[in-house]
Amino acid sequence: MKRLWTPAWIARHVAMVVLVVGFLGLGWWQISRATAGNSLSWGYAVEWPIFAGFVVYVWWREVRLARRPPAETGEPSGDAAAGPTPAVTTGSRPAVRRPVRVSRVPAAGVVAEDADLVAYNRYLSWLNANPGARPGDYPG
Repeated sequence: MKRLWTPAWIARHVAMVVLVVGFLGLGWWQISRATAGNSLSWGYAVEWPIFAGFVVYVWWREVRLARRPPAETGEPSGDAAAGPTPAVTTGSRPAVRRPVRVSRVPAAGVVAEDADLVAYNRYLSWLNANPGARPGDYPG
């Protein structure tokens, strides 16, 4: 519970209250416009309270996630016979991990030439050498 009273969480609580009060106020304003004869305002009068409800839902969900106990780290417990260790999870979904960077450079000495790629590159270099030419003028 102490985690919900940090400066960042206090800012979230204040933002939620300001947004909900503002959205409900805008809804009330649209109702007053709709009763004055602006029929388009009836749609907005319904829309603003829905926005306020969405803000409350997101805030409630974030508070619920923050109050959960920390997930297990997934470190091996020393018992190798127990099987593989589970993936680190946050709640019911797997935690986000950094992607693995894979080098796309071919191994030294391996040159894979594609005939179509070579022909296309030759065509592009011809177009670059002849700036006023049209693609149909290509002799190859």
